[in-house]
Amino acid sequence: MKVAFRTFGCQMNISDTEAMMGILRRAGHEIIDSEEAADAVIVNTCAVREKSEDKLYGKLGQLKALKKSNDRLVVGVCGCVAEKNSTELLTHREVDFVFGTRAISRIDEFLSRAAGGERFIEMGDYIDELDANSPRLRTSKHHAWITIIYGCDKFCSYCIVPYTRGREKSRNMMDILNEVRQLADSGYREITFLGQNVDSYGKDLKDGSSLAALLRETLKIEGIERIWFLTSYPRDFSDDLINVIASSEKISRSIHLPVQSGSDRILKAMNRGYTREYFLDLIRRVRNRVPDSSLSTDIIVGFPGETEADYEDTVSLINEVRFERVNLAMYSPREGTLSARKLPDDIPQEVKIRRLNDLLALQKHINRQENEKYLNKVIDVIGEGKIKGNGKIYGRTMNNKIVIYHADANLIGIPVKIKVDSVSAGPLYGEIVGVL
Repeated sequence: MKVAFRTFGCQMNISDTEAMMGILRRAGHEIIDSEEAADAVIVNTCAVREKSEDKLYGKLGQLKALKKSNDRLVVGVCGCVAEKNSTELLTHREVDFVFGTRAISRIDEFLSRAAGGERFIEMGDYIDELDANSPRLRTSKHHAWITIIYGCDKFCSYCIVPYTRGREKSRNMMDILNEVRQLADSGYREITFLGQNVDSYGKDLKDGSSLAALLRETLKIEGIERIWFLTSYPRDFSDDLINVIASSEKISRSIHLPVQSGSDRILKAMNRGYTREYFLDLIRRVRNRVPDSSLSTDIIVGFPGETEADYEDTVSLINEVRFERVNLAMYSPREGTLSARKLPDDIPQEVKIRRLNDLLALQKHINRQENEKYLNKVIDVIGEGKIKGNGKIYGRTMNNKIVIYHADANLIGIPVKIKVDSVSAGPLYGEIVGVL
């Protein structure tokens, strides 16, 4: 069959799609981009925000229209919305099968059943069937996503992820390292270790495994020039991990620590498990040991009960830390979470929008000031992709700065030295002064 995928959401969803594409290609199916030419379309979904969930239903409307001209088209839905709304999704006549986040290894079987006319829901846990030898159709030739831990045990009051991704389950460290070696042998230069809480890796194994230990072993593998990891949880970000990052220039200086709010009262209502002072002390420890680190975070505005004083605590925290990137979102209740069940969504929409826009403006100002520090400096960049129509490509530094420069597509994946000649609140701009 010709199969097209549409993937919404985080890097975990991208990694899951790569695994499913690899499994289907090994089974003899053809992976294509065109929905119109496809025999099957698989939609991999995200439920973290209401807007993310809306993307699925918009896509289903398009596929419903497509099915009118191709009644043999098979449509499957997976990912977090599939876990959350499985029964409801199967009431949509354009949907033939729904499967959970831990059932992706069975995608070939599911496709065969659906092609045979069966309509079904499958929420089994087969995640242990995925290992270093599982085929993956990776979307990059130089950078690879590697999931090292599935699920989440934190149960923040606003978050749907523990309900859609299940409890934490770490992969065996030797299996992960085998995957890294295979990638290095295939010419990959960069890897990113993934997890909903990546620095919780190993706790459930009870064999001494940890993210810090995994990084130490990964550093011994020749060929891998950059090691990234996403996403960290402030309470689990250990001094041992900080020391490992400081020990090697191969480990990314981009550290993402979602704080969500600068108010102790709101942090407690969110069930985040740390205080503002704990977070600021963590930032001090990171910057003391890794002075060239680039810090980013997530912020939710308009959480139930958030007063102007609570909001100003967030503003002051952003001003104090001076993150190089902030992912901002307005609170939206997610069905099934503690905050949706127990707390009224009592912040007016116009207040949420004002707070969001004010923080966007503040962060843009900080970004511009921080980026100006790079003017006339020479920095190391690895190209990632083409920018259409202007003969430029974009790349990334070890501290996650996007850099745009003139280069041929054959320099994608190649380390170069760039002299920065202009900046914005977003990307840096420059010219190649050397190829590494």
